[in-house]
Amino acid sequence: MNRFISLIAVALIVLSVHSVCAADFASGPLNRPYSDGRAWHAGFYVGVNAQDLRFAHNGYVTESGQSWFVDQPGYAPGFNVGGLVDFRLNDYFNIRLSPGLYFGSRDIKMREAESGELYRQNIKSALVAVPVDVKFSSVRYRNSRPYLTAGIMPAFDVAKKRTDYLKLKSADFYLTAGFGCDFYLPFFKLNPEIKFCFGVGDILEHKRPDLSEEPDRYKITQSLRRVSSKMIVLSFYFE
Repeated sequence: MNRFISLIAVALIVLSVHSVCAADFASGPLNRPYSDGRAWHAGFYVGVNAQDLRFAHNGYVTESGQSWFVDQPGYAPGFNVGGLVDFRLNDYFNIRLSPGLYFGSRDIKMREAESGELYRQNIKSALVAVPVDVKFSSVRYRNSRPYLTAGIMPAFDVAKKRTDYLKLKSADFYLTAGFGCDFYLPFFKLNPEIKFCFGVGDILEHKRPDLSEEPDRYKITQSLRRVSSKMIVLSFYFE
């Protein structure tokens, strides 16, 4: 019930902001009429993210008959910040390079199928990411211009790895897709954007020599065929 009320509240806030923006940006003077004609420009962004993991199990059963299943039951909000360099290709297409830092965490639950025995692990991450996107913009309507993006995002996790049940590789690679809208203000351009990031590689460390003294912990890794990542990012660009 609390989640439902929260969703309603968020929806009402979004609708209110949208109504105000529509009234402000669909009329009045034309702000920054020549900003989209430059060969390139720079900016920065701040935002929030939610990081997730997808677990593929292999049906492994331990010598004592245990079967373990791993899941991430919820999302924890993270923070991201970075810079932007935008290169104009033509009136509708741009190439965007937006290196940044993505901080987040994932709460993992590991449960044994028969006994219900439960382990927990919190995996923190500090990703150095370099998204490269193609931006396709619609025709500008007064002081607003919706757009779509698609691209790639190589990332490297610089957070310190602990010896625990699961250990993830530092390097990852994402395919991304998103949408947003340019709002032209008198002194700068504001772009709220939602981006969906899908990891394409297996980021689980399958060989765990660090668990040689605690072999019982290795059964969780043995139960997984692969682990891949995904992320939802809400960013606010200032150009």
